[in-house]
Amino acid sequence: MDRLQSMRVFAKVVEQGSFARAGDQLDISNAVVTRHVADLEQHLGTRLLNRSTRKLSLTETGQQYLDRVRHILSDIDDADAMAAQSARCPSGTLRIYCHPNFGQTALAPLLPVFAAAEPKVVLDVTLADRPVDLVEEGYDIGIFIDNQKIDSSMIARKLATSSVVLTAAPGYVSRKGEPMAPRDLSKHDCLNHSYEKVRHTWPVQCGGKPVEVPIVSRMVSNNNAVLREAAIAGLGVMMRPSFTLGDDIADGKLVRLLRDHCVGRLGVYMVYPSRRLLSAKVRAFTEFMAKSFPEPDADPWLKSL
Repeated sequence: MDRLQSMRVFAKVVEQGSFARAGDQLDISNAVVTRHVADLEQHLGTRLLNRSTRKLSLTETGQQYLDRVRHILSDIDDADAMAAQSARCPSGTLRIYCHPNFGQTALAPLLPVFAAAEPKVVLDVTLADRPVDLVEEGYDIGIFIDNQKIDSSMIARKLATSSVVLTAAPGYVSRKGEPMAPRDLSKHDCLNHSYEKVRHTWPVQCGGKPVEVPIVSRMVSNNNAVLREAAIAGLGVMMRPSFTLGDDIADGKLVRLLRDHCVGRLGVYMVYPSRRLLSAKVRAFTEFMAKSFPEPDADPWLKSL
């Protein structure tokens, strides 16, 4: 028995004062109406309606039950309307996870633009450099970069490609000289992320092929902000994704080195649990991000460097 449907049929019978008229309103047969009410009474173990050939009347229990049923049906209708509205109009809290490197430099300037376009959406943004389970942790959207593991059950939409480039402060270049070829990096002080795979060599592209160049680390850190401050202070050469460097190079705090060479490329991905029945707030954000990054295989930041 579909108890909810039986409740709706029961309430409609009382409203119309007739099984037949209730059936007409609900577009079901008189026999089906009768069966719903009978099943409901059997389930409850009590009579809800007194029936005669001329009229229907509620029993005392039936009246009490009807009052509660009407509240329940009203709450359900309100919930349905709210869900339908959220599917049509972006609103509510949008929980976003983002890798901190991308979040602080590339995503942050976009969020006020999205917020202005969607005033009913509250943004709840978390930046964290750790494994994240979007579903378990209740995120609507995740922004990941290539070196993060993405659950294969998720939908991953590529936003952009970021080149990893070499930079140093102008003062450092004046003091130590500018590397003219990848092998020259072995003679320089390097500011290095603590990933084991780049601790002792950097994979610089030479003629389209990666060459592992031995390097000496002047500083190693798992925090990119620490490395950035050290680079700006002139401590050494740093390799960073292009999306983190625009302002520092534009402001003259850092200069790009070995412009004809690239250390690597990172894909940036927008990740969410399902394509089906996306809420309006998620759909609005995914469309906004897709418009913000129209060429997924291009590096939109490199031209400014």
